[in-house]
Amino acid sequence: MIHLETPKKFAMLVDQAQQVATQVFRPISRKYDRAEHARPKELDMLAALLDGMNASGSGEGAGAAGVRRERAAEEGNRNGSNLSTCLGIMELCWGDVGLLLSLPRQGLGNSAIASVANEEQLKRFAGRWAAMAITEPGCGSDSAAIRTTAVADGDHYVLNGEKIYVTSGDRADLVVVWATLDRKLGRAAIKSFVVEKGTPGFELVRLEHKLGIRASDTAAFVLKDCRVPKENLLGSPEVTPDKGFAGVMQTFDNTRPLVAAMAVGLTRACLDTTRSVLARAGVAVDFDRPALTQSAAAAELMRMQADYEAARLLTLRAAWMADNRQPNSLQASQAKAKAGRTCVDVALRCVELCGALGVVEGEREVGLLEKWARDAKILDIFEGTQQIQLLIVARRLLGKSSSELR
Repeated sequence: MIHLETPKKFAMLVDQAQQVATQVFRPISRKYDRAEHARPKELDMLAALLDGMNASGSGEGAGAAGVRRERAAEEGNRNGSNLSTCLGIMELCWGDVGLLLSLPRQGLGNSAIASVANEEQLKRFAGRWAAMAITEPGCGSDSAAIRTTAVADGDHYVLNGEKIYVTSGDRADLVVVWATLDRKLGRAAIKSFVVEKGTPGFELVRLEHKLGIRASDTAAFVLKDCRVPKENLLGSPEVTPDKGFAGVMQTFDNTRPLVAAMAVGLTRACLDTTRSVLARAGVAVDFDRPALTQSAAAAELMRMQADYEAARLLTLRAAWMADNRQPNSLQASQAKAKAGRTCVDVALRCVELCGALGVVEGEREVGLLEKWARDAKILDIFEGTQQIQLLIVARRLLGKSSSELR
């Protein structure tokens, strides 16, 4: 069963991630918040280091780990790449969420490839940065309503459609595009295709100006008769109504704990800073005393700390289940829902508790609170909104299908 302590074998990883967050991310956090769409060149050397660690088997990527359930499970408790990746992400996002999302070759598309690609595809796409394109203008939260089409034509699929809100879409080398083989067959016909940048018919339309995570680019694409080799299809080309969409949706079971980990890291950054501000103002928090016997500020900090701990443990459970090849769709959505909501609530409440210090722009710590409050909201939205996560949880708990419970 899962243990509450950080596994000893990951202690060095956590320490290294904390050093990166402190010495690399925090010092340039405000710089790239102000310079939206500018590429953080300082991360290139860090990405090369991560590549080397991954190639040697001595480290884990920040967001490129995947779940490959076909592998035989080890006996007993297994703490693997999913748990270590979540622990690393928590530390890095204590530094800056947008910069984590800007790390070359560590995109959510890499997680999809690592999870469902065959051995030939894993080798062919190794070392390349992959974004993931799901959302469309006509389908936001309902991934099953995708209208981008993929039509077989000889040795290729021809893709037509539009994709929006693609994280790292401009900087990535590859984009994992979700498209349907036949709209009449519904969700079962939805597949994912790896589209290489520069492919004719794959056009970048614009980069979005955003509330938060400005260091990360967010792109919109149009696909016009875009020809993709059949060997770039991830998973089986067969349309199986009973489990076709489930294979594609497994990607979310892999990536939602990662997004939850991002929210957990940002939540801790807000709490650490606010605790320091309150301590300097003479407000001490005693976790051994009931909240009602302490000041209102201390009691509020205790409540937020409890929510943080709950979000963290839910996230670690979802990742641990993935490492131990246990179905984790329910737990992944629970973690994402709790961590996303907690992050937004805590960030805004910390701004309020810190008063004027919480709304001014600065380079470090207290001056970053207003930035973190802006960054937090996306973590409650992408990879499935709060409402969608709660709907998935309800379906799982009640045993209802998507058609029975909307």
